[in-house]
This record gives sequence, structure tokens and C-alpha cells, in this order.
Amino acid sequence: MSPVRRPLVRVLPLLLSALLAGCGAPAPRDGAERDIREAVADWSRTPPAQLAGIPLEGWEYEVSAVGRDGAGATARAELRYRLAGYDAAAAGSAREVRLTRDGGRWRVTGDRAAPGALPQLWDQGPVAVVRGVHSLVLGVGQDAGTLSAIAAEADRAVPAVSKAWPGPWAGRAVVLVPGSVDRMAQLLGRPAAEYRGMGAVTTGRVGAAAAPADRVVVNPEGWSELSPAGRAVVLTHEVTHVATRAATTAITPLWLSEGFADWAAYRAGPATPEQAAPALARAVRRGDVPGELPGARDFAFGGDPEALARAYEGSWLACRMIAERWGEAALVDLYGRAGREPWPVAVRGALGVDPAALTEDWRQALREEFR
Repeated sequence: MSPVRRPLVRVLPLLLSALLAGCGAPAPRDGAERDIREAVADWSRTPPAQLAGIPLEGWEYEVSAVGRDGAGATARAELRYRLAGYDAAAAGSAREVRLTRDGGRWRVTGDRAAPGALPQLWDQGPVAVVRGVHSLVLGVGQDAGTLSAIAAEADRAVPAVSKAWPGPWAGRAVVLVPGSVDRMAQLLGRPAAEYRGMGAVTTGRVGAAAAPADRVVVNPEGWSELSPAGRAVVLTHEVTHVATRAATTAITPLWLSEGFADWAAYRAGPATPEQAAPALARAVRRGDVPGELPGARDFAFGGDPEALARAYEGSWLACRMIAERWGEAALVDLYGRAGREPWPVAVRGALGVDPAALTEDWRQALREEFR
């Protein structure tokens, strides 16, 4: 049996990045609007109590619009902040701040995600914080033991990833642990059904531009069903996505991104292809050898689970074959080239063969592995 349910990793819009933008000249502000803006500014100078312990810096709300309704008011604002030691750039969150008139002064009474924006973890309750050597774990509705165990797993994953990926990266991981798969889905803005049975996903922007740190978001329900070996594979896989994000672009083949993450996760472990690729082994032995490397459509969630498993397994075995035949440095070189060069150019430059030859080598390796 495979030691881990295959995680479907999507390049999701950054969890904390819905920005508000205005156009044209600002409208004149009356005295009440100025007072409301000042009230928000005064209130926002200190992060709320449920964020105590989170290493925040640069915390500020920038009001973009104010609306009044009777004795109350609503300010649309952009929250900007960084996790000190983790975020290379400020994270953003579109917020809606509620105020009421109290004794002649405006007072903030509530703060939530703006309509259409993704909520923050702390919108779901007080945040518990566990700091690891290489990790920062933030959780809501989780006991300290669970968060500490996840931090320990992340601390093991980070150096394992650094050995597999010698390219530059921060060498740290931020892990969010919501209270349930439904709460996870709220943070990611997707249906909960997409994440059931999965251990974790990674959010982030691809490319090398400055951006807040990626967040690994754990599904506590899927995580609890994993074996210790499965947890190690899942978290190392996700942290690999964090490490390789700057080298990953829209032209990076999805099979290479997913296969490399699994290669890094299985690289130092005892799992054999028979153990880690059971779906593909069954297919090859019945004569169903894939004709081509997995395409993006093969990773689509909601289809045949066996087909999805074969896509992940085949991608891992392709990367494993490249590392064994051409060397680990060549696999890393291929990954870097694939994000900036056309695929045929990247393959020839890193491996000295054309894509058709690489595909045929992989197909033959599958036949030999699963006779």
C-alpha cells in the first residue's frame, strides 16, 4: 500500500493577497469621514489580542472607502503586514471594518474579510503559535501537542528539502492548521470536497518576484488519517513546493513540479516503487503503459482516483529515473531550465536528449520496474 494519500497541490492565489485599488481623483472628505479614518488608524496600530505570539511587523490598515448607514459606518481597507523572519514582502488582505458612534466619537466594533475576499486564519478564532527551528506553525482549534508535532515534522522536512534542492530559498516554512477541512476550504476559497482525504496543500505565487512566504495549509482531518511515514512525505512534498516556487513558472510542466516534490519527499526514505506507486504498478502489469508523461489534465481533481494516483506516481518515477540516469544535479538543472526555456530546449540542455527520447526512456523504465 502506498504510505500516503496523494496530495493534490494547486498553485492557488496567495492566501493573503486580495488587493483593493482605486481609480481617479479621490473625492473630497467631510469631517465625519476624516473622523472615521482616524478612528480606524488609531485602532489598527495594535494587532488584536487573538494574534498574540505571532511575529508580526508592518501591521497597518489603509482605508480605501467609507460608507455610513444610520449611526454606523463601514470602512473598506487593505490590511498589510509581514511575518517577521518569514515574509520577504508584505502580505495583503481586503478587510471590512465596522464602526459605531459612541459619545461623539467613532469606535471600531468589528473587522472581517471584505465581501469576496478570503478570510484570515484568525477570523476563525484565537491563533495558537508554535515556533520550530525551521518553521512557524499557526493553528486554530488545535491542541498544543498536534501543533508541536507538525512543527517537528516541518523541521525535519526543511533540511531534507535543502539537500534535494540546492537552489536559493528561505529555508523556513509557515504552516497553517485550521480546525477542520471546512475551515481549510474557507481559507482557500474552494469547496471542502476538493480537500477531503488530502494531508495538505501549498499556496503561493509562482515566479521569482518578491512575495510573502508560501503557506502550507494542513487539512487536520486528512492529516490524522496518515501514517507517520505518510505525514513525512506529505509535508516534505509541500515544503519542496515552497523551496522551488521562485524557479517554477507557468511553463514548468506540472508533472515535473509534482514529480520533483515527490522525489524530494521519497529521496532519503525506504519506500520502493512497488510500495509508493501501487496504482501505476497494477496498470503496467496489465499492459497499460502510459504513452506520454502526465499532462495537466491528469492532475484534475474529482475524476478517477486511480488515474490521479498514476499521474503522481508516474511523475515521481520520471524524476527518479532522471536522477539515477543523469544525476541529481541534472534533475535540478532541468527543473530550473523548464521554468525559463521552452521544454525541448530545457530537456536537451539538461539531459542531452530530446523530449521524445526522454518519454521513451521513462516508459521503458516502467516496464522494467513492474515486470
